[in-house]
Amino acid sequence: MLSIFDQGALPPCPDDFNLSQYVLRHAKDTPDKTALEVLGAEGFDRWTYAELETAVLGTGAGLLSLGYSPGQRVLMRLGNTVDFPITYLGAIAVGLVPIPTSSQLTEAEVVTLAAQVAPDVVVQDPTVACPEIGCRVISTSHLRQFWHLPPADYDLGDPNRLAYILFTSGTSGQQRPVAHAHRAIWARQMMWRDWYGISSQDRLLHAGAFNWSFTLGTGLLDPWSVGATSLILQNGTDASSLPALLGHYSATIFAAAPGVFRQILSHRPVLDLPDLRHGLCAGEKLSENIRANWIAATGLGLHEAFGMSECSTFISASPSSPMTNRLGRPQTGRRVAIVGEDGPVPLGVIGQIAVSRRDPGLMLGYLNAPDETNTRFQGEWFLTGDLGEMHDDFSISYHARADDMMNAGGFRVSPLEVEGVLHDHPLINDIAVRDIEVKPDTKVIAAFYTADTEIAEADLHSFVANKLARYKQPRIYSRVDRLPRGANNKLQRKKLELDKTHYET
Repeated sequence: MLSIFDQGALPPCPDDFNLSQYVLRHAKDTPDKTALEVLGAEGFDRWTYAELETAVLGTGAGLLSLGYSPGQRVLMRLGNTVDFPITYLGAIAVGLVPIPTSSQLTEAEVVTLAAQVAPDVVVQDPTVACPEIGCRVISTSHLRQFWHLPPADYDLGDPNRLAYILFTSGTSGQQRPVAHAHRAIWARQMMWRDWYGISSQDRLLHAGAFNWSFTLGTGLLDPWSVGATSLILQNGTDASSLPALLGHYSATIFAAAPGVFRQILSHRPVLDLPDLRHGLCAGEKLSENIRANWIAATGLGLHEAFGMSECSTFISASPSSPMTNRLGRPQTGRRVAIVGEDGPVPLGVIGQIAVSRRDPGLMLGYLNAPDETNTRFQGEWFLTGDLGEMHDDFSISYHARADDMMNAGGFRVSPLEVEGVLHDHPLINDIAVRDIEVKPDTKVIAAFYTADTEIAEADLHSFVANKLARYKQPRIYSRVDRLPRGANNKLQRKKLELDKTHYET
């Protein structure tokens, strides 16, 4: 039997559609319900559904009044404030195309990204870096004057038209602009049951930055789409304060990258969160060590998912399924396969995780790069670049990024397998491995770890000796101050480097 999951497609998106209207449709039936609370050390900023829609449509009207028209692009240089979702949804509401970017980018990085997307206008928080890029800049103080303008009408149209542009995280190289259609939000309803287990009664707290697709979708758009309440952190909120915020603001679902869960658990081995029902995790593979520690600390489930900037999350575990060390199953309505060089492979065979080009959550393509877009497809299948294995029950085990797979002595080794063993060492706080070329044509596995004190290499070699085959064992161990991670806490393996002393020994 081939590794293909297909249990029927999602009903099609309506012909006349607008992403923002869909997200904010509960403003009509629950206008006074809290849609958003932006949390900080000194309190919170609360917005009802009616207030949110008023500001969104006022912002859309203001942008139109300045002479901008549907299809033009709005580069967003904003932080984790309410300005971000209002600008994002306000632009989409009237047919403009928002381009969220990380507030942590330098001016030089912004210049590089702007050259790829050619924005027509920039919306900027003055505290966020933004160089001159040859177009008008609207400050947040000016933007807020739009909030109470007479509302614009929603720009309805083909759900396949361009709605917004996201940049990839850059973990596999240069950041690339990804063009998404209005229909992308329609596809996300497949996550509601098969990952979130969310209802209108939930209060979902997300710990990520707004520009990240994980935060933008899971933290903001999806809770509003079901009529729930979104809880988001202000800039600069430290992970150590999260348990208190989760408890004080009665969060029922908590979403974050694995590294955030690790940081919380390093400070609080026991957590008393009576309102919380479960956690959600994405962004990189969740280690079993973190999952086990979370369960021990809370008694609650932690459900991970797999997605990417190019496609909404389409494989996930959920509160209704038993927890395992697998990613989960393709969500109902998706068509997913494990693909080799000649197409889908048999069950139990490792290949690339792939999703059908018919998936409504899949990107329109890389902006202005049709050739690059086409290289990501093999017939029907969009190739994710991640390796997985489908089992008899259609659950999927994750193995590694295809370009992260290590080659040591001719054997292919998954870094996740090696890291999973080393995570259990009692003195290691964080761990990452990669293969390093120590001399021409000779690669070895090197392990980079953080710890409170240096750990004797002999101890580390002994620790893995009976847990990993010889060819999977690291030959070199290097203690580092921190592991290289991107703005959204994703591990960047390619930046792991040894100093010369390791090559000389």
